[in-house]
Amino acid sequence: MQQEIEKTAALVEAMPHIQAFRDKIILVKLGGSAMDNEESIRTVLQDVVFMEMVGMHPILVHGGGPAISAAMKERGIEPTFIKGHRVTDETVIDVVADVLWNQINADIVRKIGELGGRAHAVINEDRTTLRAKKKLMTIDGEEVDLGLVGAMVAIDARKILDLCYDDYVPVIAPISADSNGNLLNVQADEVAAFTAAQLKPEKIVFLSYTPGILRVPGDESSMASTLTEAELNRLIDDGVIDGGMLPKVDACIQSLEAGVNKAHIIDGRVPHSLLLEILTDKGIGTQILR
Repeated sequence: MQQEIEKTAALVEAMPHIQAFRDKIILVKLGGSAMDNEESIRTVLQDVVFMEMVGMHPILVHGGGPAISAAMKERGIEPTFIKGHRVTDETVIDVVADVLWNQINADIVRKIGELGGRAHAVINEDRTTLRAKKKLMTIDGEEVDLGLVGAMVAIDARKILDLCYDDYVPVIAPISADSNGNLLNVQADEVAAFTAAQLKPEKIVFLSYTPGILRVPGDESSMASTLTEAELNRLIDDGVIDGGMLPKVDACIQSLEAGVNKAHIIDGRVPHSLLLEILTDKGIGTQILR
């Protein structure tokens, strides 16, 4: 009986949050590192299906870095990175497209269907849904050619919104195309931030492999439950936030500056972390406020 009472109490606690977010868009960035564990990805997708069934409009943007690197090595191609960007030539873009479109995206859409939800693949087959231009990077005063790496310039927001309001979960793969239809590899964090800037969701949530933002590197007890954008910038300036966390934090800041109310970074390995962050009073990770 006690277990049933606790379950009922959890539902009661979640009710005002469900009411608050009904008919609202929640954009979720599913990171490659947070997708390594099969059980973790399943519980995340269960959360997404639950959100859709209670009237929210979740949108998924997924990465796939580790899977892409593994596929490259299987084909005898050694991955090369510059400032966190994968150097991408014609051979590499074919691997990236195959992994993101035919493996990861297809698998997410299939699993959402198995869980009782409805998902739709957004994989830019028409070369117009996600548009980008070649990214130019300057390091130490010299221009570095990253190859077929892009910076977002446009997204067909109407297409994404129509899917939401038709009760589908859009599942967006981060491959864009230039004005000539050539595929460009874009970081998933950047695609998520750009999509948020265009669609203005109620929240953007980044699922990662850390509990949140740590005030002391390596000390999980120092996790900040709430940060303002100004506090976040101070942590960056002090070198507390660096490495792989920087693209996510930059994406959070871009989203907030574009008008999104809140950004969250949570641990995708914790069962049902998405619902714990959105539908409980305490939350589980770090929320970032304008």
